[in-house]
Amino acid sequence: MTAPTAPDDLRNAMNRVRLEVGKAVVGQDGVVTGLLIALLARGHVLLEGVPGVAKTLLVRAFSRSLGLDTTRIQFTPDLMPGDVSGSLVYDARAGEFEFRKGPVFTNIVLADEINRTPPKTQAALLEAMEERQVSTDGVTRALPDPFLVAATQNPIEHEGTYTLPEAQLDRFLLKLVVDVPARDAEIDVLRRHAHGFRPGDLAGAGVAPAVTVADVHAAQAAVASIAAADDVLGYVVDLARATRQSPSVQLGVSPRASTALLAAAKAWAWLGGYPAITPDHVQTMLVPVWRHRVRLRPEAEIEGVSVDAILRSVLQQTRVPI
Repeated sequence: MTAPTAPDDLRNAMNRVRLEVGKAVVGQDGVVTGLLIALLARGHVLLEGVPGVAKTLLVRAFSRSLGLDTTRIQFTPDLMPGDVSGSLVYDARAGEFEFRKGPVFTNIVLADEINRTPPKTQAALLEAMEERQVSTDGVTRALPDPFLVAATQNPIEHEGTYTLPEAQLDRFLLKLVVDVPARDAEIDVLRRHAHGFRPGDLAGAGVAPAVTVADVHAAQAAVASIAAADDVLGYVVDLARATRQSPSVQLGVSPRASTALLAAAKAWAWLGGYPAITPDHVQTMLVPVWRHRVRLRPEAEIEGVSVDAILRSVLQQTRVPI
């Protein structure tokens, strides 16, 4: 595959990734776009949805459409940190310890049911997600580039689970809700299965790499160069401050959340062919970027107030720069 050279060719190639994923997954276009935005912004994604909505298939198809390596880690209560990052193993022949890389040494990590493992194992991903490296026995080893963690969790089943700590949640650029597809999309799913579609055979479904690793790196660099005017930056800060002042909110977003929103807005602007981010880009990305970073007061939760509703209210009440 010849790498695209012109900016428009590169953008079109990255947009074709969504078409490739659509050959295997139906009715989840918004989630696929979210994964692509996270990759371009060098972030990570938390996927929340009930079992059976194709979260695992989605990540596998996304990885294949990018031509990247992927590893699935099934998080369980007995999983140890070394099972994720790797560990030192004694080599009797050499008479010394050698490091055996864990499954985190890949391009895309599918952390399946991440909230089913204890905090000490969840924390094994912290350094990898933030620093893109693993440190063991005083030695630091870089992870492959690009690198993305796509973690899944079930929103309705809480028995035997461990709530993700704030520090872990803050490492995810986006929290995407994977809903049950609409009726027409679900009929399309059944139609594909009736014609022999097998989730384990992505090649048979026609999913093929749409870009190269060099394309991904070039697209990430292009996203980083998207401009942001001072009035738009001020708009992001005003939105962040509004979350901290809401009477229903116990913990508003941090400055790190503001930088995350800026990064996601840049990626969304670049995919749309814009040279700079606009308030519209900020508004589009605000809920998925901030919904897992806001903590409501207990009385607000009792009253059934949702974080998404608070964030939409913040958008309505904050002055938009002209």
